[in-house]
Amino acid sequence: MSLAERVRDALTSALDSCGLGEHVGAVSWTVERPKRAEHGDLATNVAMALAKKVGRPPRAIAEELVKALASSDAVASAEVAGPGFVNLRLRPAVFHAELAAILRAGRAWGRAPAATGERVDLEFVSANPTGPVTVASGRNAILGDAVARLLEARGCHVTREYYVNDRGNQVRRFAESVKAAADGREPPEDGYKGAYVAELAAWLRQVEPAVLGGDLEGLGRVAVATMLRGIPGSRTLPGIRPSLADLRVRFDVWSSEEALHRWGAVDAVMRRLDAGGHLVRKEGALFFKAPEGATDDKDRVVQKSDGTWAYFASDVAYFADKIARGYDRLVIVLGADHHGYVTRVRNSMAALGLPAERFEALLYQLVFITKGGQAVKSSKRAGNVLTVDEVMDEIDEAAGRKGAGADALRFFFLSRSANVNVEFDMELAKKNSLDNPVFYVQYGHARLCSILRKAESLGIEAPRHLPEGAWAKLAHPDELAMAHKLADFPGVVTEAAALREPHRIVFYVQELARDFQSYFTRLKGERDPILPPDSTRAEEGWEARWDLGKTRARLAWILAIRDVYAAALDLVGVSAPERMDRPPAEGDDTPDE
Repeated sequence: MSLAERVRDALTSALDSCGLGEHVGAVSWTVERPKRAEHGDLATNVAMALAKKVGRPPRAIAEELVKALASSDAVASAEVAGPGFVNLRLRPAVFHAELAAILRAGRAWGRAPAATGERVDLEFVSANPTGPVTVASGRNAILGDAVARLLEARGCHVTREYYVNDRGNQVRRFAESVKAAADGREPPEDGYKGAYVAELAAWLRQVEPAVLGGDLEGLGRVAVATMLRGIPGSRTLPGIRPSLADLRVRFDVWSSEEALHRWGAVDAVMRRLDAGGHLVRKEGALFFKAPEGATDDKDRVVQKSDGTWAYFASDVAYFADKIARGYDRLVIVLGADHHGYVTRVRNSMAALGLPAERFEALLYQLVFITKGGQAVKSSKRAGNVLTVDEVMDEIDEAAGRKGAGADALRFFFLSRSANVNVEFDMELAKKNSLDNPVFYVQYGHARLCSILRKAESLGIEAPRHLPEGAWAKLAHPDELAMAHKLADFPGVVTEAAALREPHRIVFYVQELARDFQSYFTRLKGERDPILPPDSTRAEEGWEARWDLGKTRARLAWILAIRDVYAAALDLVGVSAPERMDRPPAEGDDTPDE
């Protein structure tokens, strides 16, 4: 039971004693944090919600509720505010109970039981397989993966899917470009000119020379397959799959556009649309006609006048196939310039008699990479594109560890709503200092681990279970406030998943890091350290004078913070290191090991 639910039960019980309990279930009311912390721990509008139902002034109901709460085990004090709100201050035991529940759950705190929710197909990235993974596609990948993690945390069974556009004019142009590079010629005017094309041509000449002399269709298939898996040892062409894996993004399904045509799925779905009167031919081309009353009623080309299928034809078949696979919800991550595409897909599903309401799109804005205040637009390795691999490698090298680049990209990209542009400062991301927001957050986790290791070295246990009454030693206002924040985490996860907004998790963990830093600094000023300092332990008989009960309660609290901290970082795919070098500005705040 969540903290809000426990308080809601206490309020319902108090309303029962006022003779109002029978009406509570008939109205909608909330229990939530007030906007200003000085107004209490929680506030409720239940008196205002009941007023019309029972025909009494809301403040009169609120005053009666406040009196009834005087005997509550959960509420320490209550007061009426404004037109009938009731502000509540909770007893420390309520927060202690939440900490005990967190320690029982560990890093599963905030997660629903596995696979208890919807079956969701989440398609993301799906970048054309004619180039390396760009930073723009990297934002798509990171957003999609984080949303998948959130949905899984809420019990959904999520299939991560990548749709490979492996047919059509773009693949043909790619094949022509590779062949031109292999022959030492300039690519076609509308072809691909990146340095990676020359490296791909050289590799195919070495390992599969016959394909360069064959038809363009065969060359296109081999070129796409090579782009997906990469060239061994190449930093220019590590491969789309390995690049995404380095970004901690995995896929369950790789779907092929070409396969939809090869196995007749496109023909079949077009026959269904034709039978329903949703195909019209004009000027030699075939158009999709939206159902009556559709928002976007413009006819859309599905087959060109030369007989070739347009991309939209493949997409109609693709989404019909997803529904046939039994998914409850289809989610796709797209750049903001694809907003018109969403309506077209829904119209096609409606025309096929499919549940269009199951389809939703997450749109994201642009990414700008800067270095030294200047925009970085192209790659030193690949030529005309800036790849996630190059960005990750540069940050890894500066940090001296593999994975630092993935941490930085994921944290920075997810620290903004998908609805706004992201500016990624390479120089800031490379700093091993508290100025770097991802370093600051990771260092906060490492500090918690350091305190627990120090305690262990002193022979002081960090317990996952405290005996009855032992939590009472945890009484500092900052400790109780942070316990409240930990209790909020399941609600944060639920809201972030429902809204498809992983930046809420990043905001949460940043606040957690700041709150613990503030607490740590305050204790130092109050000369009330968590662990006995060296000077205390140097005195004979210090154990008898030191409050070990309070220390153990604080260590259990720190263990709970660390569990939630790590769980939050995992939801956004950022690593939670247990050890990090102490930045010079940090002084002696963290215990020496």
